[in-house]
Amino acid sequence: MNVQRSWATPIAAGAFLLSAVTGVLIFFHVDSGLNKAAHEWLSWLLLGGVVLHVLANLGGFKRHFSSRGGLAVMGAFALVLALSFIAPAAKGEPPFMASVRALSDAPLSTLALVARQTPEALRAKLAAEGLQPSSDTQTLGELAGPDMRRRTRILARVLAAGTPTAQ
Repeated sequence: MNVQRSWATPIAAGAFLLSAVTGVLIFFHVDSGLNKAAHEWLSWLLLGGVVLHVLANLGGFKRHFSSRGGLAVMGAFALVLALSFIAPAAKGEPPFMASVRALSDAPLSTLALVARQTPEALRAKLAAEGLQPSSDTQTLGELAGPDMRRRTRILARVLAAGTPTAQ
């Protein structure tokens, strides 16, 4: 396959510019519009452009495998890549769990206010979830049990389907 440098290198350079700028914007949380989508999807252009660039410059690329410096640099990046697959130790529960815990430990009357529903409507929705509320002083935690995933799912349904109360 005869890859021409005259177009392989500009593709690699242009895709690198796109990926670098959008990556920096995302890193500093100043991305807007389609920056993130462009970074994620158009980075495939960078991958393709680099492959074409390597093919167009195969002789020079192969020489990097015969020098200690080139091997050391590529080996260092390979090591960083391998280390990036190691998951860091968990640091407690996710931050949103404090909210889930607080809402699920609040009396149903309070949860109804947060959900912008009447206590009766909330009790009906909880009954539809298979729970058996009998009092507004009960909590979702009492009704659903200790399973935080279940509490989170129920809260998401109750809060998303809120029927505003007359205020």
